[in-house]
Amino acid sequence: MSKRRRDTYKKMKCNKPRRSIKKGKKKMVKACQGGESKIIHYGAKGFGHNISKAARKSFRARHGCDKPATRANKLSARYWACKDLWSASSPKKTTGTKGRVAKRRRRK
Repeated sequence: MSKRRRDTYKKMKCNKPRRSIKKGKKKMVKACQGGESKIIHYGAKGFGHNISKAARKSFRARHGCDKPATRANKLSARYWACKDLWSASSPKKTTGTKGRVAKRRRRK
């Protein structure tokens, strides 16, 4: 691990998500729980999250976001994806899948 990356991780505050520096990941967090701390990278970079209410509901059901085991474990990427990217309170995005802005095709 490079010195720059190590310094970045040391300066991070516990349980505060931010943009990831890892290729292909959207967010990272220094997760702290029960005296343990762990760097977690989560979220596919090319995928537009929180597209619609139906998409959020489907993701949350598929990943078990409302199960007690998921809600209790801050040291997992599943917890942070459910809480930060796919929760009902997170900001809505206007992008479609793969991060592209939804465009209607015109017929010629």
